[in-house]
Amino acid sequence: MLTLLSTMSAFLFNLLLKPPSPANGAAAGGVNQPFVPYNIDWIFPKLRRPSRLWHIASTGVIGLVGFFSKIVIVWLNKARVHNIQVLENALENRPKDIPLLTVSNHHSCFDDPGMWGLLTLRLLKLRNVCNKNVIRWSMAAHDICFTNKLHSMFFMYGKCIPVVRGGGVYQPAIDLCIEKLKLGHWVHVFPEGKVNMTKEDLRFKWGVGRIVYETPILPIIIPIWHIGMETVLPNEPPYYLRTGKKLTYNFGEPIDLNSLMESLRKDPVSEEQARKLITDRIQEEMMKLKEETERLHHDYLKS
Repeated sequence: MLTLLSTMSAFLFNLLLKPPSPANGAAAGGVNQPFVPYNIDWIFPKLRRPSRLWHIASTGVIGLVGFFSKIVIVWLNKARVHNIQVLENALENRPKDIPLLTVSNHHSCFDDPGMWGLLTLRLLKLRNVCNKNVIRWSMAAHDICFTNKLHSMFFMYGKCIPVVRGGGVYQPAIDLCIEKLKLGHWVHVFPEGKVNMTKEDLRFKWGVGRIVYETPILPIIIPIWHIGMETVLPNEPPYYLRTGKKLTYNFGEPIDLNSLMESLRKDPVSEEQARKLITDRIQEEMMKLKEETERLHHDYLKS
C-alpha cells in the first residue's frame, strides 16, 4: 500500500502538483501578449466532442486522481466540512437541464483536485467517483498544466479546460465553459484567476460574469470557501504534500441572481457592464462566506 501511494504521489506530483519554473515566457511573449509555451488549439475539439477513447481514459484519470485526493485530504489530513448538503442536493436532485456552477477561492495548486477528494468520500458513491458525467469541468492554467502533450492529455482527460491567463474574457476556455453549462453540466471556476498566495482580496475576473450572463438557463451558483489547503501543498519550496493539517470547507447557499438577471433583461446595459455587475455580486457573496469560514476555522484550530 505504501509503495503504491509513493508511486502515485511521484506520478501525480510531476503531472499535477509540480509548480511551474520561473516564467521567462512573459518576456518572450511580451507584456500584452500572453505567452503560450505549447499549442493548445487541438485540445478544444477533443473536449467539445469527446471520443470513445476519451471517455475511457477520462474515467481512469478521474478515478485515479479522486482516489489519490481522498487519501491526502481525508485520511492524511483533518478536514472539517460545513453545509456540504448544499452541493449534494444540487448534484443529486437538480433537473437534468439545469447547469451547476461552483466558485471558490484559490490558495494552493492542490485546491483542485484536492477539494473534490473530500466529495469522493462524503458525497459521491463509488460509481460516481469514476463517472466523468458527475465530476466538474474546471479551467486550468495553460502555462502550468498544458505545457506538453503528456501533461495536456492527462489534464484533458481530467476534464480540465486550458485557460490562457491574461487572454481576456473572450477566449476558447470561457466559450467551452458556457457550452458545458448549456448542456446542464457542472463547471467549477476560480474567479480570482490565479493562486492567491498572499490571500489578499483580489478583484474577481469578469470571466465568471460572462459565463453566467451568456448561459441561457441561469445556473445554480454555489460558493465555496476553504482554508488550509496551502498548508497541505505549500506555494513555496520544498514542494511536497504535508499531513496532519486542519482544513475547513464551507459550502454556501446558492447565490440568487434572479432579480439581477431580470433587471438586466428589462433595462439592458452593455455586455461589459453586465459582466461587472454579475461578478461584483458573486464576489460580495463570497466575501460574506469568507468571513464566516474564517470564524469557523478559528474555532476549529482552538478545538
